[in-house]
Amino acid sequence: MGQHIIDAHAHLWLNQDTLVNGSPIYQLEPNRSRSMFFGEQRQMLPPYMTDGQNTAERFLSNMDYAQVSAAVITQEFIDGLQNAYLMQVQQRYPNRFFCFGMPELRKPGFCDEAKSLIKQGFRGIKIPAARLPQQFLNDEMLQMLRMMEEQNIILGIELMDGDAQVSQMEDIISECPDLKIAIGHFGMVTRPNWMSQIRLARHKNVFVESGGITWLFNDEFYPFPSAVKAIKEAADEVGMEKLMWGSDYPRTITAITYKMSYDFVTRSKELTDDEKRMFLSENAKQFFGFGDLIELPYIKNMSE
Repeated sequence: MGQHIIDAHAHLWLNQDTLVNGSPIYQLEPNRSRSMFFGEQRQMLPPYMTDGQNTAERFLSNMDYAQVSAAVITQEFIDGLQNAYLMQVQQRYPNRFFCFGMPELRKPGFCDEAKSLIKQGFRGIKIPAARLPQQFLNDEMLQMLRMMEEQNIILGIELMDGDAQVSQMEDIISECPDLKIAIGHFGMVTRPNWMSQIRLARHKNVFVESGGITWLFNDEFYPFPSAVKAIKEAADEVGMEKLMWGSDYPRTITAITYKMSYDFVTRSKELTDDEKRMFLSENAKQFFGFGDLIELPYIKNMSE
């Protein structure tokens, strides 16, 4: 297709050792790519990543092989706070990664922490609202969001299923009309009333990214025709220019390869070339402010 591909939703970490709602999440030892996840064993990484380290260099190897020029690194409570490592990544590979910072939003004082993260150089702040109390918008949160708007800092946010937190998002958009917002997980597309989240992108500074869409349609599996249908449905509602591709690497590539997480789009006959370009590259380049992107030639496989 002759384009630069940008992944708008991926994760990195050096170590995963955290508590979420009182439940530990940590790598299983020794030499296991599985994690203990809310009391259950889960394959958190591809099985060959035996040291539990989901590093930028490993991701870059996947990106180069799949011809993905750049990626947005988000954060989630289940990964633990990764600010120190992600700032190193941002400084080491400024043309390949846009990294979100994340304060400890579950404790008072997070607004000052967000200010510190922004001062360090983070150009986006992440809020995993789906893992916060349903009523997450309080005075300190609004103070942080207003500060972000003033400093042109991007908000990345994932919401509870359906419209549980949509009214709060409408309040945020009304209070901070110039705040750039990326809604994650494609509005939890396989859940009831998912379109209520997509419709937030009718507002000028709100975009939607598809991180985790292959996980959400995992029961159907590759080439995910219902995911393509959902992308078209969302585009009919808010315009393809408001939608961005995201992989949710690395958890999604325990089931499929990294390239498969986007080439179900490139191979689809349901989308035009212009729609594919917008979804896979152009929208994210504009929204996140990526500059010149690396050219990545196709490398032939040994099996070809």
